[in-house]
Order: sequence, then structure tokens, then C-alpha cells
Amino acid sequence: MNREEAKIVFAEADLLMPINEVEAAITRMAAEITAQLQESDPIILCIMNGGLIFTGQLLTKLVFPLEVDYLQATRYGHETTGAKLQWRVKTQLDLKGRTVLLLDDILDEGVTLAAIADYCRQQGATDVFMAVLIEKLHLRKVTPGMRADFTGIEVGDRFIFGYGLDYKGYWRNAPGIYAVK
Repeated sequence: MNREEAKIVFAEADLLMPINEVEAAITRMAAEITAQLQESDPIILCIMNGGLIFTGQLLTKLVFPLEVDYLQATRYGHETTGAKLQWRVKTQLDLKGRTVLLLDDILDEGVTLAAIADYCRQQGATDVFMAVLIEKLHLRKVTPGMRADFTGIEVGDRFIFGYGLDYKGYWRNAPGIYAVK
């Protein structure tokens, strides 16, 4: 995909959720996370690159002591279908005995999130929670019935982008949630 093709994808896309509704969902999630985790001294792990915008928006609404780090594992790269999980960066914080909250852009099939949660448990985390901006509603989850602990927006089974989610490397910066035509 090149710049001109990316412009066409955006022009033809369906806006599923405007930015003000995305921000309202993040504010609601922050209240839910605060109610459940504010006394647990959590480590917040941003899953890069998709979780970057969501994490940045959410963190300023979590007004309690916490530590932040990031990790990067991908199955997609710039592709639209997943492959084997590739670790690029693992957290530098000691997870032993800690509560961990994973922040990611989307829960689709859940392969990446499940593998990262397992890694955190192997590193000694006592509790691992998942928060996602978007959760796709379909029956292809790696574990039947898998759900995030905190979800901002639920969408149908379409290829979406914006607010951290990319389409072939482009449009993580789109102001809202869009679906490819």
C-alpha cells in the first residue's frame, strides 16, 4: 500500500464511531478500571504499536499510583492476516507478585493477547487483566468465549482502523473508528 492508496481507503471507509464517542468510551473504561484496580499497585503494559493512542488517552484518567511500561509482540506487521507471534520488545519491569493490566487496541481472535497474558503469568504476575479499546464480536476467539476484562467498544466482524488500529501500516492516526469498505 502506498500513500495514494491509503487516501482512497480513508475516503471510502465507513465511520463507525466518531472521536467524541471513542473518548467517552475511554472515560467510562477509566472509571471501571479505577474502581477495580486503584488499590492494587498495578503495572500498566501498553502493547505497541496499536495500544499507543488508547494508552495515552486512558492513562491521564487513571488518577492513582501505577507503573507503566510497554512491550511489543505482533502477528501482523503490515499484513491483514496473522502469522506466528513475534516478540520485538519485552517489558523491563519485574512482574513477580504484581497486578498487570494489558492495554491493546483490539481483541480480535485473541492469540496475541492470550500469549502476552501467559508470558506475564510466567513472569510471576499474580493477576493479569486485559483492557481493549475495541472488541470484535465473532466466534473465532482462540479460547471460546474469550473476553477482555475492560472493553471500550464492541464492533461486528469488519476490518477496522483508526485511533491506534492500522490498515496496512496506515491510519493509526484516524480520528475515530472506521471500517474498510
